[in-house]
Parts: sequence; C-alpha cells; structure tokens
Amino acid sequence: MNRARAAGPAVVALGGGHGLSATLSALRLMSDRLTAVVTVADDGGSSGRLRSEFGVLPPGDLRMALTALSDDSDWGRTWSDVLQHRFHSSGTLDKHAVGNLLILAVWEQLGDTVAGLDLMGQLLRARGRVLPMAAVPLAIEADVAELVPSGGPGVARTRVVRGQSAVAVAQGRIEQIRLTPADPPACPEAVAAIDAADWIVLGPGSWYTSVLPHLLVPELAAALHRTSARRCVTLNLSAETHGETDGMSLTEHLQVLHQHAPGLHIDAVIADPRAVDDVEPLIEAATELGARLLLRQVRTGDGTPHHDPLRLAAAYRDVFDDFLGDVGTRAR
Repeated sequence: MNRARAAGPAVVALGGGHGLSATLSALRLMSDRLTAVVTVADDGGSSGRLRSEFGVLPPGDLRMALTALSDDSDWGRTWSDVLQHRFHSSGTLDKHAVGNLLILAVWEQLGDTVAGLDLMGQLLRARGRVLPMAAVPLAIEADVAELVPSGGPGVARTRVVRGQSAVAVAQGRIEQIRLTPADPPACPEAVAAIDAADWIVLGPGSWYTSVLPHLLVPELAAALHRTSARRCVTLNLSAETHGETDGMSLTEHLQVLHQHAPGLHIDAVIADPRAVDDVEPLIEAATELGARLLLRQVRTGDGTPHHDPLRLAAAYRDVFDDFLGDVGTRAR
C-alpha cells in the first residue's frame, strides 16, 4: 500500500449512483481511508427487481460504489467490468447487472450484509469500504407541487409521489421528502465511520433521492451533527432539464439542504464556476450553512457535465488543506 495514500485523511462520502462514484473516483487519489455510505432506496431496474423478489437492500448503488473504489490494476479493472456487465436477453435476466446478482449471492451465503460487501471489496481490492446507510430497504416519499392547468396563473396543487424511481422523474417542484419507514435503523458501521472521520463529503448527485435521504435516517443524522469531522458539500455541474431538481439553481440546492437539516454545520462548498449563474446568492447560501465557497473547475475538459477525477481531487485537497480562497491563499 502506498504510504502517502495510507496516511491520507479518513473520509466518509455520502450519496449514491453516478454522483457518489465521481466523489469516490477523486477521493481514492488522496487516501485509502475511505468509507462510502450509500443510499438504499432504489426501487427501479435490476436493483428494484431483486429488492422486490428477495426482500434485500437494493444492490445497484452499492455495486457502483464498489467498482469506483476497485484497484487500478488488471485484476481490479477486470472484476469491475464484470460487476458492471449487464445481460441483454428476452428472458428474466434481461438488464440485470452481474454485480447485483453476485452481491445477492454473497449476502445469501454469508447471511450478513456488511460482511458480504466487505468480501466484495476484497475481490475488487477496493481502496476503501462500502456500507449501506440503513440496515433495511427504504422508500422515498415526496410532496410535489405542480401547477393546475385550469386553475389560473400561479395556482398549484400538491400531490404525494412514492418511490425513488418515481420521485426522480417527478414533474413539478418537490417541497419535502420523507422516508418509509420513518425511523429506520442505521447501519452501525456507517455511524461508527462518521464518528471517526476527519471529513464528511455530501454530493454531488440526485439531490432528493441520493444526497438528502442520509439526513433523514435519525441515527445517521445524529452522527453527522455530533461528529468532530469537518463537512464538505460538492454541488452538481448542471441543472436538470427534467426530473426532481428541474429548474433549481445551485443556491436553491443549498437552501433545500438547510431546510432538511437546519442545524447541520457545513465547512466548505465546492462549485464549478460554469455551473454558477450568480455567485453572490450562492455565497450567501453557503454562509448560512457556516461554509466558505470554493470555486474550482472540476468538470472534464470536453465540457460535458461530468466531474474530472484529477480536478475534483485537487479541489478536495484545497478544501482539506484550508486553501478556500484564490489558489494558494490559505483561508485561515
């Protein structure tokens, strides 16, 4: 193991899907002391089918986090590709990811969710640990405000949307989200990792279905509030043109975070300048959370809305080293 990497900070990254994978791909360049705490509310696709049929945690986001941490060797890359492979057929295996099935098999063999994920991490020689945020599968429920076509200008009604896959594409403005069950047991190992961390990283990713749910698991939220770790929020690179955050600015993303966890102190917020329409409101929203804003180019050079691992890692390094002003200027 690389001594410099092993000496890095203990970082817990919270999220799910492609957003968490982007975070982990950057953080793994800085430390092996990584823990991914992954949302377990997915109810669509391969994960949803396995969850429904076997009553297990949805494995898809856990699989993606594992592959993001897989060893950068022929062994690690090969097994990562195997886990990400999807079947295409006219039968029941259609669109199932191999990794989802393998994780399910390991869980059935060991009878222990965390032990199974740790074993998968050993197979991938993962540079860190992957844990679920809760010990039971969760459902997301959202209050969505939508305009009433026949009600005149500005007339809206609120409807309840249930299920992560439905909330993710809900048309209208999400006002609040809830979890079912409302008081789920947190994964104890995830709580312990947060208590022992140097840094907590939230985002990027689907704000209502991947980032905010962590704040709604009571034991996890309590750990996030009491930990001595510092906290960093990574904002998305572009606004969604449809779905759960349609039309929301980055400033509104921070305001929604504050709404769902009003007592949570944030130390730093990372944003790409090209994603910021008006910097002053964003600075104000960050300040409201107790944070300083770090503007860094973290997207890929081709201009697509994807995080570049090296650039994002450099931004995290600036945050962790307190260089939150201009490059080379220490914040305090």
